[in-house]
Amino acid sequence: MKLSYWMYSGPAHIGTLRVASSFKNVHAIMHAPLGDDYFNVLRSMLEREREFTPTTASIVDRRVLARGSQEKVVDNITRKDAEDVPDLILVTPTCTSSILQEDLQNFVNRAFLDSKADVLLADVNHYRVTELQAADRTFEQVVHFYLDKAKKNPNWKVEKTERPSVNILGMFTLGFHNQHDTRELCRLFKELGVDVNLVMPEGVSVNDIQRAPNAWLNIVPYREIGLMAARYLENDWGMPYTTTIPMGLVDTAQFIREVFGHLRQCSEEYFDSDITLQTEEEIEAYIDNQSRFVSQASWFGRSIDCQNLTGKKVVVFGDATHAALMTKILSREIGVRVACAGTYCKNESDWFREQVHDACDEILITDDHTQVGDVIARIEPAAIFGTQMERHIGKRLEIPCGVISAPVHIQNFPLGFKPFLGYEGTNQIADLVYNSFTLGMEDHLLEIFGGHDTKEVIEKSLSTTNGLEWAPDGLAELQKVPGFVRGKIKRNTEKFAKEQGIQKITMEVMYAAKEAVGA
Repeated sequence: MKLSYWMYSGPAHIGTLRVASSFKNVHAIMHAPLGDDYFNVLRSMLEREREFTPTTASIVDRRVLARGSQEKVVDNITRKDAEDVPDLILVTPTCTSSILQEDLQNFVNRAFLDSKADVLLADVNHYRVTELQAADRTFEQVVHFYLDKAKKNPNWKVEKTERPSVNILGMFTLGFHNQHDTRELCRLFKELGVDVNLVMPEGVSVNDIQRAPNAWLNIVPYREIGLMAARYLENDWGMPYTTTIPMGLVDTAQFIREVFGHLRQCSEEYFDSDITLQTEEEIEAYIDNQSRFVSQASWFGRSIDCQNLTGKKVVVFGDATHAALMTKILSREIGVRVACAGTYCKNESDWFREQVHDACDEILITDDHTQVGDVIARIEPAAIFGTQMERHIGKRLEIPCGVISAPVHIQNFPLGFKPFLGYEGTNQIADLVYNSFTLGMEDHLLEIFGGHDTKEVIEKSLSTTNGLEWAPDGLAELQKVPGFVRGKIKRNTEKFAKEQGIQKITMEVMYAAKEAVGA
């Protein structure tokens, strides 16, 4: 029955394909039926990239169903190795291959003997993990594989960079504003005198992974992908990682302080003396300058425009990272009341609750969009901040929605620079928040003039009167209609009255109009 519903997170193999496609010269092969190979179209359409390594589908057809794959998967691996000369061929199982109980590991072992490229089977349980969990695990698996490979080379050794440096983990294809966030974080580190050693997996070669331990610190911008790799690098290579997500003024400032706290410890550990780092006074001066002159969010929070939003109710829903940080920004930086905050990342439920428990009225953990819709209809918020799912729910309920998280649409891959992280990200978020509400003056004008954004104009006249009169019992009945649909009911009733030549709208006329539209 779940197949008939929209899903917040796709099947596990999509997560694996996203990671494989993010690396340079890594070819993914999935054993799946014809039609499951839509990833290439999805990637090229949304990311608008001219060049990327496509995915190959080892098609499960009627012959495979009858006799098994036999040599088909092995032949596809060796053929792609000869044609494309990739650095790595990543074979991903699917639900279909699991149902067929195909021994893909055996196919990978056999193909590895005849291939120049490395061949790896994605180690994910496709029945128990989501797209994002599979992406996180696959990324960690690839990093682990290539560092283990590097350790076997007697001439390889870890050499920490002379200047303070970081790796940024978790930036990958089809991520929500990931490319923009990468640019903003790189700008931030450049101004702070910190080098970016590697950004993984987006745009990096698997052969560069052996340089990852050279950095001093790992940056994890999102909880959904990169966290497993960061924990592996900490446990096996002694590399610390950040836990603060630089989204919003407060957390961006705390993120910078956390970064330099780690860098000072690393400087003493690796070089026995303090390499020249910015002092605490210089860091605080930088934060102050960015908060006042680069970010306009602080000024916006004190403006009369923002004060008009104080006390308005909103619902926030999305992946764990964006939903949690957006909830905190709305609550403590803008003064908006978050009536409900939720996430579809059930595996991050404990962290999410810890982050938002004092910033919202209630918490919702679910991957069922119908439950989210029911909560929104019950709360009747002034605005929604969610995914494209919530945007569709908002359109049905006539509630504005700002998109803050995947799942996304092509409009969430803007050509212009629109990060959500860092100080420039605070400006984008402030704009999104302000433009997502029906503003006070707009509300006032809509009430006076009867609205200017109706989908169907009742009559071709801009007169403030339409010759109709509402009887007291009709108005009383209209007031019983929930606010978010009251305008629509009023318009439909008035349209019905005009068509029927009725001058006075009573309760009986309202019921007749309701029956006429089949409600």
